[in-house]
Amino acid sequence: MKTIAVLTSGGDAPGMNAAIRAVVRTACENGVKVYGVVRGYNGLINGDFIEMDLRSVSDIINRGGTILYSARSTEFATEEGMRKAVRTCREKGIEGVVVIGGDGSFRGARDLSERGIPCVGVPGTIDNDIACCDYTIGYDTCLNTIMDMVDRIRDTSESHDRCAVIEVMGRRAGYLALNAGIACGATSILIPEVEVDIEKHVIERMRKTQRTDKKHFIIIVAEGCGVDVHELAKHIQAETGVESRATVLGHTQRGGYPTVKDRVMATRMGNYAVKLLMNNIGNRVVAAQKEDVVDYDIFEALNMTKTIDMNLYNIAHEVSI
Repeated sequence: MKTIAVLTSGGDAPGMNAAIRAVVRTACENGVKVYGVVRGYNGLINGDFIEMDLRSVSDIINRGGTILYSARSTEFATEEGMRKAVRTCREKGIEGVVVIGGDGSFRGARDLSERGIPCVGVPGTIDNDIACCDYTIGYDTCLNTIMDMVDRIRDTSESHDRCAVIEVMGRRAGYLALNAGIACGATSILIPEVEVDIEKHVIERMRKTQRTDKKHFIIIVAEGCGVDVHELAKHIQAETGVESRATVLGHTQRGGYPTVKDRVMATRMGNYAVKLLMNNIGNRVVAAQKEDVVDYDIFEALNMTKTIDMNLYNIAHEVSI
């Protein structure tokens, strides 16, 4: 391939810019023209392209978010929208597309691939919920951001003998909550993969630790649990007598400078994606497996399932009493 494009789609994740940089520079260094697509699949439909060169991506490896912006496209979900995107690619001479995003973005890449535009997906999502991947771009930065904020909240909770009930992201997956909870020594961690029992998982654990003279508590709740943290804080205070406060970390978890791990992994994945397209290989998803970067058929990748490490979940609660 001599001309490719790169886009970011779905929720932004720290490290996306590092991946864009790797795609652009790998392409340029190998004589491949590369276009940046502005605002994801909307930009692909509307022809909102920027021709990029080596200097287009200077000084972005350290920046959070995405310089190409992101958007959710309802039009692309229609057959006509996909046909428009294909026509636009053909008009620009684009022979392949690198799509940086999550599962929804990969489904779009699959649909484009089926219509004759080879795509390679690069996993960029803070939730770490791509089934074929051990690790997704943005996850490590998000975990460190959560840890930093919970540590700060802990200072106040400890000073006032309070319970802090903290909601973190994770609508369908508990990886952020579980690992952040371990890192912060949470008394209880509520995740979507385990049916929530407030009395057993929170109240009884707090009472048990109270008997060992513990006076401040951290409860981590994944947003996908269906638990209102403000109501939970009121319930905890009524049941245990411990003054409780709820905090929703929200979109503060998405931003910030990417960590070393995210910058390095994003660079490896972006480079790998371009090399696949240069060899006329599309319809793939790049994935991190252990310490290696590998690739899967995009249809196979979307049909995979990923499960939480229940041993880690059990360890978390065994050591946090």
